[in-house]
Amino acid sequence: MSESRKPSPPSFVVLRETTGGAWKFLGEVRRKPGLAAQAARTQAIFEATGGKAKAGEMYAAVLASEWRVAQKWNAPNA
Repeated sequence: MSESRKPSPPSFVVLRETTGGAWKFLGEVRRKPGLAAQAARTQAIFEATGGKAKAGEMYAAVLASEWRVAQKWNAPNA
């Protein structure tokens, strides 16, 4: 008999752009229920940075489910 898994709660993968243009992984933060999408992303960025994110710095908060799907890319067969 297979074990059913509870779906994990929604979360964001939070990244910060470095001076060289690369992206640094800051962490995965659970999405706060009840917040609109943009407010939830902002909250996730503040949580991942310990409240130190500033205007002018570049951050990204990507839904973790989309992040996992995006990493499953395969090159097309030639």
